[in-house]
Amino acid sequence: MEFRIKRAPRIEAEITVPGDKSISHRAVILGALTNGVCVLRGFLPSDDCLRTVQALRALGIKIEHPEPDMLIVHGKKRLLTAPAGEIDCGNSATTMRLLAGLLAGQSFDSVLVGGATLSARPMDRVILPLRKMGANIVAQGPNETAPVKIHGVKLRAARHDLPIASAQVKSALLLAGLFAKGKTTVREPSISRNHTELMLNYFLVRTVRDEDGAINIFGDQVPESRDFRIPGDISSAAFWLVAAAAQPGGHLLVRDVGLNDTRTAVLGVLVRMGAQVREAVDDVDQMEPSGTVEVTGAPLKGTVIQGKEIPQLIDELPILAVAGALASGTTIIRQAQELRVKETDRIAAIAHNLRAMGVEVIEQQDGLEIHGRGELRGARVASFGDHRIAMAFAIAGMFADGETVVQDVECVRESYPGFEKTLDEFVSSKRVRVTTPVISSLTPAKVEEE
Repeated sequence: MEFRIKRAPRIEAEITVPGDKSISHRAVILGALTNGVCVLRGFLPSDDCLRTVQALRALGIKIEHPEPDMLIVHGKKRLLTAPAGEIDCGNSATTMRLLAGLLAGQSFDSVLVGGATLSARPMDRVILPLRKMGANIVAQGPNETAPVKIHGVKLRAARHDLPIASAQVKSALLLAGLFAKGKTTVREPSISRNHTELMLNYFLVRTVRDEDGAINIFGDQVPESRDFRIPGDISSAAFWLVAAAAQPGGHLLVRDVGLNDTRTAVLGVLVRMGAQVREAVDDVDQMEPSGTVEVTGAPLKGTVIQGKEIPQLIDELPILAVAGALASGTTIIRQAQELRVKETDRIAAIAHNLRAMGVEVIEQQDGLEIHGRGELRGARVASFGDHRIAMAFAIAGMFADGETVVQDVECVRESYPGFEKTLDEFVSSKRVRVTTPVISSLTPAKVEEE
């Protein structure tokens, strides 16, 4: 399967995006640990998130799926049962890493396996801190990769000072902390996305934030069952936001999208690059704010992306690299070595595809130097089996002379079912265009200081 894209007409549209991938994983896991029934609306029915659902079913949790974006999770007061066989995480690293934390403190053994892409990704970053809590976990693949064999034991609380900010590692340790005696503490060098902490609090699990930013969780707590609505995924919206931002005069409204402060750094980057960006929070009832983002395009200029904002932009960096290619001047991405160990080596993949489209790129060990040229040339590019690379270069094709072909795009289903339909609407001259007046209540997005 491949995408074939030609230059897009002027963007004037209003859209919504599917439910947040990170929140969907966490909501169904915590719902499974509660003391009753939880109804989750807005759930993302992507391949990755459904792997988490299937894993929890294998662990004895009843989960109904009456509508594509709705789950009914029957919590069992933290009581899980031994799976009948290996738990297949597909290519979902979130599933494997979070389940490693969840299963480390159980009374039974389990084995987590994955597809070819996931089986090449390192698991030592979550295994090593879990061992500090007494976990008996072995990565049986080469270089600390899957399969991951877990011998369930009684865990002990510990303090973790993580060398690299990682929401997945932090979440795995907090889940393990629920099954450990005493107080488990996790401190990161900079703030990563905080969905797990917010959701724990929403389900009435006590956590405490220290002055130094460390998060503490106390063991032996049972989450309280509550219904939850998952907002749209701003990481998915980012593809369309960049498309509108890079098109002078383009205008886009994205409604019902998550506006968590640890996820909106992409808006600040687009403002720095010259786009007009406004946001309005509509719903804060569930601790995960959501609302509307409006972008008006303008000639973009290069920027520097580095430091503390990198952990909050890790999923958006591929599409921001495309924005850099469409901007005037140089865009520099540094301290982003985490991109080397995602679904593919994203630094190498971005550099390869941008060069194919006529862009001068200097590849660094921890990032990229992109010399923007404003326009691109159509090319045949690879997805490298990575959903975010596939979608980023589909957007690049909207600004290229001639046809762009993105190969092997089945991976897009991992995070964004329906992407192809929205892409067709954007690039088709016959698409329905929805013009919406600017909302006066929207406030300009903040520009993050470097």
